[in-house]
Amino acid sequence: MIPIRDQIPSRSYPAVTHGIIGLNVLVFLYQVMQGEHIERFITTYGLVPARFASPDLPLGELAFTLVSFMFLHGGVLHLIGNMWSLYIFGDNVEDHMGSTRFLAFYLLCGWASGFAHLLSNWGSQVPTIGASGAIAGVMGAYFVLFPKARIITLIPIFFIPYFVEIPAVVFLGIWLLFQFFYASLPGPEGGGGIAWWAHIGGFVFGMIAVKLFSRLPESPLEERLHETLARRSTPRLQRLLPVSASDDLDLHGAITITAREARNGTRKMISVPGDAARRTFMVKIPPGTEDGTRIRLAGLGRAEGGRAGDIYLEIRIEG
Repeated sequence: MIPIRDQIPSRSYPAVTHGIIGLNVLVFLYQVMQGEHIERFITTYGLVPARFASPDLPLGELAFTLVSFMFLHGGVLHLIGNMWSLYIFGDNVEDHMGSTRFLAFYLLCGWASGFAHLLSNWGSQVPTIGASGAIAGVMGAYFVLFPKARIITLIPIFFIPYFVEIPAVVFLGIWLLFQFFYASLPGPEGGGGIAWWAHIGGFVFGMIAVKLFSRLPESPLEERLHETLARRSTPRLQRLLPVSASDDLDLHGAITITAREARNGTRKMISVPGDAARRTFMVKIPPGTEDGTRIRLAGLGRAEGGRAGDIYLEIRIEG
């Protein structure tokens, strides 16, 4: 299962999420530049359990590897897979927590996943790298905060792509079960170069820690950041979920815009599932639109027998 996107728009720009993604990309480029010394680089800055079992480095250097390991990756696909998952789930969790608390939460999830790996592989000489443990913590938080969210998921079946909407609690629950399954396998299959217990540790820690972080008071800095990073617009493409009586050709639905868009006017691309006369179309929202305004879109409703109804679009303003 490959997550494509969720259907919960964030209310503010996810600066920390995008910053973490950018930092991971920069570190990966620096890692690639090591050339023939890349193995030594990974061994130095990766998480090697044997060093903690029989410390051969100063405590400060050991502690640093508990941070540095989560910014290294084993290849382009490893990097893309991790950053894509963070992009999908990170913005909503950051939106809920606030940027500064989310940054602390992310790092703590990474540390928790690192400790879970140390305990499950005590004495191992193999370095572990990757942001997947920290991102698993973000997914655990998403599991708690948005269980009813819908995840648009790609499921390839015999090379044919199928897109389905899966509740977040189901998608993430299946993902966690797979981590337990692979972690329980004996021999190479149970390792396979992937730190399964780090994923599990990060996910469980994220589920617990998100409740604690949600109770922390918002600092003045966080309040200023929230105002600064507040989104100026809603997504350009919006999916309309219309309702109507079974024998009615007219459809009724709603879209959401920001107060700024309502004041200045905007244009939105609307996607309508089902048997509407047109599946996608552009709508112009005039300046000065008020909350609850209804726009009649003639001839874009349900089509039947050469006739087409209308769509009555309600405009809702955030906040």
